[in-house]
Amino acid sequence: MMRTTVILEDDVLERLQAEAQLREATFRRALNDVIRDGLAVAAQRRQESTAFRVKPREMGLKPGLSYDSVSALIELGEGDGAR
Repeated sequence: MMRTTVILEDDVLERLQAEAQLREATFRRALNDVIRDGLAVAAQRRQESTAFRVKPREMGLKPGLSYDSVSALIELGEGDGAR
């Protein structure tokens, strides 16, 4: 067990005091229980989260365009003197 000082915002303090009353527990016990509950939820969310996956699809080439010259594509898209 470790003793430490925690600075709680007023709304959090009020909610913890109410939670301690509901649980019929000491403030210290309620604080520890609420922190344990929050850590369990955070761990569960990490396990449930899935990595974002991009599903590639073939887009093909537009007829008449060549992707070999980037400067030609920029000129086509933005007009003469775009560089």
